[in-house]
Amino acid sequence: MPRTSNTSETAIPRLVGIRQVSDGWIKKYVLAYAMPDGSTYEYESASRKSIDAYRAELEGNARGERPIADAVCIVPQTPDGNLLLIREFRYPLNSWCIAFPAGLKEPGESLAACVDRELREETGYALRAEADCANAPALEPLPQAGYSSTGLTDETVHVVFAQVERVSTAQPEPNEFIEPFLLAVEDVPRFLAENRTPIGTRAQLVLEAFARRR
Repeated sequence: MPRTSNTSETAIPRLVGIRQVSDGWIKKYVLAYAMPDGSTYEYESASRKSIDAYRAELEGNARGERPIADAVCIVPQTPDGNLLLIREFRYPLNSWCIAFPAGLKEPGESLAACVDRELREETGYALRAEADCANAPALEPLPQAGYSSTGLTDETVHVVFAQVERVSTAQPEPNEFIEPFLLAVEDVPRFLAENRTPIGTRAQLVLEAFARRR
C-alpha cells in the first residue's frame, strides 16, 4: 500500500520560529507560524527534546519523514492467551490508571531490547523465544510509531504486540507503583463495561478491538 503523502493543495501555516519558555524533564515551547493570510500565530507545545532536536524533528515532519519512536507500548499475551496489563499510579492523575506496559526507549536501543527491558522491569515477564511461538511472532510491531497527543506534544509511541512468559518478579523504580494483572480475552467486554479506574486511550482502544472481534 502506498504511503499517504504529506502534501496537499490546501495552504497551511509555515513554521518561522521556536522559543523555549521552560526547562526540565518536560520542556515547554512556543512555536511561531506564518499563516496563509499573512498573519502570525503562536502555539504552545511540550517536548522532552532539546530545542535543536525539536526543531529538526518539526522540519522533518514538514518533509514527510517517518517519526522515530520515543517510547513503546506493549500489548503482551501469555502462552495461554491471556492479556497482560498493569495498574499504575499516575502522578498527573493522582490516581491508578489501567494501561499496557510501556516506557521510553534508551538512545540506540533496539525495539526488541526496549520491549524486553520494560516488560521485565514493570511485570516480571519477558519476550518468549521465537521458537516457542507457534501461532504468532514473539514481537509484532505496528507499521510505524504514532503520536500520543498531537495537540500537546511531539511524543511518539510504537505499539507492539508481544508473546511473553513469566521469568521473575517485577523490578520497578522506587517511584513507580505498578501492579501487573492478567485478563482473559473472553473477559475483556465485561472488564470494559465494569471498569471504573481511569484508563489510557491506547489500552482502551486495543481492548475494544479485542472485544469487538469476538
